Amino acid sequence: MTKAKRKWSQELTEHSDAMDLKESVFKSDDPKKIAASIKHFAVASRRRKSSPFRSAMSMLSFNINRAGDQLTKKKKNTFEQAKEELRKDLGRKTKR
Repeated sequence: MTKAKRKWSQELTEHSDAMDLKESVFKSDDPKKIAASIKHFAVASRRRKSSPFRSAMSMLSFNINRAGDQLTKKKKNTFEQAKEELRKDLGRKTKR
């Protein structure tokens, strides 16, 4: 695929200077594992521009939005639960 035809999100995913995450982190079906992995990298990263909480939530939201209509309800629920886990783990109020 030519560079002009690539989506900006693909370019960002491949070449971003954002946090380094394991490639398989979003493939898990366990929200606690997803949240723990993202939290680990958000806290450890020196390349983030914001707080660990904001960076972690941004990465999770980006992944949800990037998947768009391709994201199954089950997987979206898993990611929403991972957001709740992140809120708990990083000392934020939960939405529930």
